[in-house]
Amino acid sequence: MQQVEQWMRRIATGLVMPMPLLLLYALAPAEIVMTTVAVLFAVRCLLRREWGWLRQGWVVAGGLLWAQIVLASVLAGHGVVQAAAFVRYFVFVAALQGWVLPDPRTRRVLGQVYGAVAVWLVVGCWQQYLCGRNFMGYGRWEDGALLGPLWAPRAGHALVMTALPGLFPLAIGLARREGTRGRIMAGALLLGLVVTMVLIAQRMPLLRLLLAMGLCGLLVSRLRAVVGATIVLGVGAVALSPLLAPQAYHKLVLNFIAHMQGFADSPYGMLFIRAGVMIGRHPWLGLGFDGFRHACPDPAYFHGLPWLGVSEGVHGAAVGCNLHPHNFYLLMGTMGGVPAMVLFAAFAACVLARAWRGLTAATAPCEPQRLMLAVACVVVLWPLQSTSSLLTQPTAGWLFMAIGWALACVPPASHLQSVRGRD
Repeated sequence: MQQVEQWMRRIATGLVMPMPLLLLYALAPAEIVMTTVAVLFAVRCLLRREWGWLRQGWVVAGGLLWAQIVLASVLAGHGVVQAAAFVRYFVFVAALQGWVLPDPRTRRVLGQVYGAVAVWLVVGCWQQYLCGRNFMGYGRWEDGALLGPLWAPRAGHALVMTALPGLFPLAIGLARREGTRGRIMAGALLLGLVVTMVLIAQRMPLLRLLLAMGLCGLLVSRLRAVVGATIVLGVGAVALSPLLAPQAYHKLVLNFIAHMQGFADSPYGMLFIRAGVMIGRHPWLGLGFDGFRHACPDPAYFHGLPWLGVSEGVHGAAVGCNLHPHNFYLLMGTMGGVPAMVLFAAFAACVLARAWRGLTAATAPCEPQRLMLAVACVVVLWPLQSTSSLLTQPTAGWLFMAIGWALACVPPASHLQSVRGRD
């Protein structure tokens, strides 16, 4: 029995290690990996009769969220199988936390894989910027975004999710150990990431990177001056973008200002309004799994939100439709109503509380990978942002990989108490 369990864990570990590459180039295999690891973990729990992980707060919140979406789907009459399968993501997180990634060596190797993929993305972005096309022959996306070494505009989010656990710990280590020289090297690394993100010209990934840098600077004193200088130079790069990358300037600055000034009439604003109307019409059970996509063309939801002062107008036309509402919390609300939104918020709060447990300005610099994974959880779970759909890859893969990895880094409560006692 023990040998079977060891082989199962080796298989699961071998499947998890290439996940960042799969999330770039092989989305269906990435989904298969997550499902397989979840199934293997469930089998292992059955064999060992170990179910203590079910008592964790984030598991309870995730389980209730899953049950709410399944119930909503049953009543809506569609998506029941997909809703039932949604639980695999939470089991996958538990597998990473308590089975695949508790070993520090495994986490270290995974960090090196993430770092290598982040470097690959940076190189691919600069190659496309300098040569006009990437190695696959693709030019910029129609809105001006760099694709990097990919065929779709996904490089920005992928770079954030790989650089935080893969490259930021290197910057923290350089700043801590190498004195002035190390800080200069750390600053060069961070500035290179910011400038690359400016050239990629994707607004939310740039904002997520800046948020992560700000949190890192707050908790790592040796990086505060470096982060401040990097942000100032990054603003300078944006100021120079009309000369160096006009398309990036148009999207990052002009387009962003236009959207913020008339948010309700912007594509994202219309999506948020459409989702708000759906939740307002079905506040308790939503519209079932993937309900936004199914209901979006229905004229019954072509209205404004009077309680927000958004009247009907262009929103009364068949505009504002997409496959998802571009926000995790609104997505949950359209699937399972207000209870699903509350439960997803509770899930996020439980994850963040556990990921940040014991991390302070004194301890964070000594655990750079754990710090940056906790920061990554803040970045991806922050509610006021535009996101891709949580129901598809690669978004689900990046999110749940980060959560499971972050939770696996958290030492037992007894260890934290002993450390506080020594302090």
